[in-house]
Amino acid sequence: MANWRAPSQAVVKVTAQGSKRVSIAALIAARPGATGRARLIYRTHLDRGSGKHRRKGFDETDYARLLDGAHQELGGAIVLVWDNLPTHTSRAMRQLIAARSWLTVFQLPAYAPELNPVEGVSSSMKRSLANLTKQGIDRLVVLVKTRLKRMQYRPGLIDGFLAKTGLDLTLP
Repeated sequence: MANWRAPSQAVVKVTAQGSKRVSIAALIAARPGATGRARLIYRTHLDRGSGKHRRKGFDETDYARLLDGAHQELGGAIVLVWDNLPTHTSRAMRQLIAARSWLTVFQLPAYAPELNPVEGVSSSMKRSLANLTKQGIDRLVVLVKTRLKRMQYRPGLIDGFLAKTGLDLTLP
């Protein structure tokens, strides 16, 4: 029996430095029954990790801005299929949704990432960034936006994220 030895591995030192992070909010828009391509619409949020009462990620107002931007960009009513992130189901978010007559929301089951096409965006993003060395949070923001922009111009990829869910997007 031959001895097996793991190949040499590089070690990259990483420090938390105040828990800096980049958050992404995204949606995939498709017109049911239309032959046009699905679209990826996104926003990013940078948390620089300073301040005790800082906003670490997206809040209800940020999500409302994303939806308002999507509504303006798409030029029509939106039927939103949403996961159960606490911010998505909060009382404040329900009020923001109720104030938008062009918006209809359906919630996914409690834990169903396989039904959420944006999970594909997240997974693809994480894989594309996995082997990069630390270059600072500002460089990470640039890389994230570049990767998302590339995804926007790959309609087959976006269509694949939708197809993988198995959701029927045809109107009754």
